[in-house]
Amino acid sequence: MSDVNGAAAPPVANPAALGLVGFGLTTVLLSLINAGVLPAGGEGVVIPLALAYGGLIQIVAGLLEFRLGNTFGMTAFLSYGAFWWWFALLLLFAHSGLIDISGAGPTVGVALLLWGLLTFYLWIGTFRLSRILFAIFLTLWVTFLLLGLGAAQGSASLSHAGGWLGLLCGTLAIYGSFGIVTNATFGRTVIPLGETPILK
Repeated sequence: MSDVNGAAAPPVANPAALGLVGFGLTTVLLSLINAGVLPAGGEGVVIPLALAYGGLIQIVAGLLEFRLGNTFGMTAFLSYGAFWWWFALLLLFAHSGLIDISGAGPTVGVALLLWGLLTFYLWIGTFRLSRILFAIFLTLWVTFLLLGLGAAQGSASLSHAGGWLGLLCGTLAIYGSFGIVTNATFGRTVIPLGETPILK
């Protein structure tokens, strides 16, 4: 690639590395709580991480993907950045008394199911992308399904199952970021990410 003067343009960094680790770290911490490994009171620790790293950093990554013309990356990172802001603000507003969700019933569960629907349609797009993205989005939409059903039905076992699957999803996202950063640094494939798509 060259610029308007014919000189070689500098290489562009891959914002997916930043977006994936922002998503992955925040997902792992919340999933440890959902799975029952960490106490439910730990949600107060997740809130600032969700705003700063899961939310803001993914929004930055999504805007950078927009600049690169990557529709999938833009939609995914901006959406999940907004998800973490929604989640953090929901907890903050509810705990501070700014909103009352005591009578919301299954509404939170339905909201999680709608996030699962978004994730499912994005997962379809990963059939033409890398295998690591396919695995991340597969585990993520099923995680939303389990958490959504668990919240809607008041089922702790479904929520715990969603927590364990979310832990796998977040770990896969961190691995994906690790692979992108490491491969870019070494200038060759050191960490396999399954670049061959499911569908060609």
